Amino acid sequence: MSAHNPPNGMFGRFIDELEETVIALILGAMTIITFINVVLRYGVNSQFGRWVEGALGVDLPGGLIWGLEATSFLFAWLVLFGISYAVKKTANLGVDAVLNLVSTPVRKVLTLIAAAVCIAYAFMLLKGAWDYWANFANLPQTTGRWFPTGFEEMTRTSYRSWYEVVDIRMPEWLRFIEPWINEGEAYEKIPRFIPYFILPFGAALLLLRFVQATLRIWRGHDESLIVSHEAEDAVEDVAHLNKD
Repeated sequence: MSAHNPPNGMFGRFIDELEETVIALILGAMTIITFINVVLRYGVNSQFGRWVEGALGVDLPGGLIWGLEATSFLFAWLVLFGISYAVKKTANLGVDAVLNLVSTPVRKVLTLIAAAVCIAYAFMLLKGAWDYWANFANLPQTTGRWFPTGFEEMTRTSYRSWYEVVDIRMPEWLRFIEPWINEGEAYEKIPRFIPYFILPFGAALLLLRFVQATLRIWRGHDESLIVSHEAEDAVEDVAHLNKD
């Protein structure tokens, strides 16, 4: 799939490399956790695994109990982080049959209307994501049904920072957050506001990318929010095979 909008300047290249590195690290972590889980599950429970346990005199784990939950969270991070990256790179597939039938000025107007709809959607998504995540971090939700009109008044019944995930144990290096957000109470598993943080972060990043894409179209630096002419590019790539 082709991509557009190469980074401009040192800062742009740095952000590009940072985003690509994060995506690669998430994919790598998912792969490693899944591979280890498969080896432990099918290796330890096999005859060879039982022989190793007998020879060493230890009980080997039959799998990572937290593996499935961890890969589920990582996949959510990958998807929500990758959506904004695809918008930034104009890498989303779409249908441009109607746009190709109209003149260039009309095409620009229709594209800007589509971009405005995307911005409105991303804004509402950000509001919903914040409202869902906020109380897990002891923060107020917004008021208003569609458009935020302020923040709700927090009460102790609104606090949900004590909610934990199911299987992933709390790492020791994160214990510093307990006095800040959980009144000094120790967590046994990691609090949910940590993995759920991708919801408002991903929505905010998506909104930013849609605004940037709209400005590029408005200024004439780009023509579309989607990848265009993918089929034509594919035909050109194999055209030489039919010359014989």
